[in-house]
Amino acid sequence: MSTRPKQDAIMSRWDAVSMGIFMVIGAAYAMFTVIRSGARIAEVLGGESVRVFARFSGTMAEAPIGPDGAPVAVELDTAYLIAPELPVASTVALVIEQLVIVAAVATVVTCLLGLTWNVLHGRVFSRKNTRLVTTAGIVAFFGVALAPFFANMGANGAFAWISDRTFENVILAADLSQLFTVAFIAALAATTFTVGDRLQRDTEGLV
Repeated sequence: MSTRPKQDAIMSRWDAVSMGIFMVIGAAYAMFTVIRSGARIAEVLGGESVRVFARFSGTMAEAPIGPDGAPVAVELDTAYLIAPELPVASTVALVIEQLVIVAAVATVVTCLLGLTWNVLHGRVFSRKNTRLVTTAGIVAFFGVALAPFFANMGANGAFAWISDRTFENVILAADLSQLFTVAFIAALAATTFTVGDRLQRDTEGLV
């Protein structure tokens, strides 16, 4: 009696094609992130007219948005600073920010590609897949938390450099909703694969 491959029982050909497309997109995204971060690092290390994303807190300014371009008072929330120069600490922080992004994206994509490859070969719930999902979730969480932290450090150094330390705008902010979302998805995925692996092993033990 002939048997069909295990993966044929759990997925259609379209499922396999979709996962193959997902793997290609994931690899392309990782490469794009490396290239973009490399260009950003080169810009930061260049040291001239560096564009730095900055957050403000209750800072008033004027913008030419009135009739015929008349200045109107606005409250700044975020803006880009064009720093002619950056202190060494800011340069290091901005470089670390990009390294964190590259490391996080590369790790998460590698884990998800490994997971997809295992699923394509009929291995859905296993300890290996659980480790891959858990690792991806933890790394994604710390990436989302640490990258803005170093970006804020770089921006605060740029503030100090531009204003000769006369403008106090020290803000270390993190997107709590984004952190919560990543943590929730990571915990849910890890729990699903852990329970699935346990149920599968229990079922195999009954056969």
